[in-house]
Amino acid sequence: MAYNHNHEASQGSQNHAHKADIFCRDETRVDWHSKALWMLREKRDRAAGSIPEWEQLRQLGSEIKLHTLTHLAQYLETFEQNCIANGIQVHWAKDGAEHNRIVHEILARHKVKKLVKSKSMLTEECHLNPYLEQRGIEVIDTDLGERIIQLAKMPPSHIVVPAIHMKKEEVGELFHELLGTKAGESDPLYLTRAARAHLREKFLTADAAMTGVNMAIADKGAVVVCTNEGNADMGANLPKLQLHSMGIDKVVPNVDSAAVLLRTLARNATGQPVTTYSAFYRGPQPEGEMHIIIVDNGRTEMLKDKILAESLKCIRCGGCLNTCPVYRRSGGYSYNYTIPGPIGIAVGAKIDDTNSIAWACTLCGSCTYICPTKVPLDKIIFHHRRLKAEAGKLPYGKNSYMPLVGKFMASETLLNCSMSVARTALRILPGSLLKPFSGAWGKYRELPVAPNSSFEAWFKKHRSL
Repeated sequence: MAYNHNHEASQGSQNHAHKADIFCRDETRVDWHSKALWMLREKRDRAAGSIPEWEQLRQLGSEIKLHTLTHLAQYLETFEQNCIANGIQVHWAKDGAEHNRIVHEILARHKVKKLVKSKSMLTEECHLNPYLEQRGIEVIDTDLGERIIQLAKMPPSHIVVPAIHMKKEEVGELFHELLGTKAGESDPLYLTRAARAHLREKFLTADAAMTGVNMAIADKGAVVVCTNEGNADMGANLPKLQLHSMGIDKVVPNVDSAAVLLRTLARNATGQPVTTYSAFYRGPQPEGEMHIIIVDNGRTEMLKDKILAESLKCIRCGGCLNTCPVYRRSGGYSYNYTIPGPIGIAVGAKIDDTNSIAWACTLCGSCTYICPTKVPLDKIIFHHRRLKAEAGKLPYGKNSYMPLVGKFMASETLLNCSMSVARTALRILPGSLLKPFSGAWGKYRELPVAPNSSFEAWFKKHRSL
């Protein structure tokens, strides 16, 4: 769903099923969206299969992250001390609002009017872009996918491939309208070259650069930034002022720990052996400044719950989105959180005002099976459901039938009887009679879709908001 930065808040009352329903009306889009993501899953499987010690790497990655999280204060203090020794200025933010205020104060002090920014889900989480734009600072997202959705006034629909929901023809139309490319041109190579020329001028005239942080190395006082386009390096090495935004969960003890995670990050995300550029930043440029903003924004609260705390092991590879049958066929904008998919449910279900995204999951466990740091996502999502039930915050409708389901499942006699009936129905009923029960992402598969109810029409409508 194409919408501007205020759209997320305005649509917060719509639950996951409603938003998935809208996305699924365009069956063609749903099919290629699912296939594109499954292709990434298959590339991941081939990459993982080529490493004999893959499962040992996953186990080691999990242990590294758990160790760091259980000694978090120690490693964050060590990281800060070593950063300061390297000439880096360190700032602490308790939440997104404080993060944004700190960033703006730094930029305002340097009279920054143009900021180039590489991909950062944390800045999306904090809604940094609109905050700075409202204060007269132009923010240019320099990752190609991020730039596409920024021009379209949309948030990312995936944490690694943020414009995966858009067709090349839509990108071509967007570039023609805003970048002056040829009308009707949708060749990816042509569009990529146009984007590169457009962004090159932004890099050369920027006053400051900002990146996210994939890992923060405690004993070196350094941050690791991974990209496939080199855009973070272009930004950080041209202006004299560089900022890096990181969550407290990004810290790791040492370079060896970072090396383990780097071996799994790109393989699990896109099937690559490693990201094209894995840059280590350990200090400011000569006569320049380097700032690191360390953000909590609810992470400490998550650490209080032993099960939810494991979601902080995530290294944001996006592999769980690529394998999830619900995400692939309901789209990234059906989740009421900045981060979609299984990991989005894990870290965002607590603040979902519709209380619905914890049920946007089949509990199939595919996400847990492929996670490079063994985050038990299905267990965490199930735990969220229990927490919602205990708090009396079940989604609309579940309040009435969930207690009955509990009693039903507890009765061995009723359960065996229902299974027998279901097996008989599957043998004798034609598939067309079962189709209406296939769920939100399947019920439109054999129905004609009116043009004005398609995702394409909806896409164009919300772009204009």
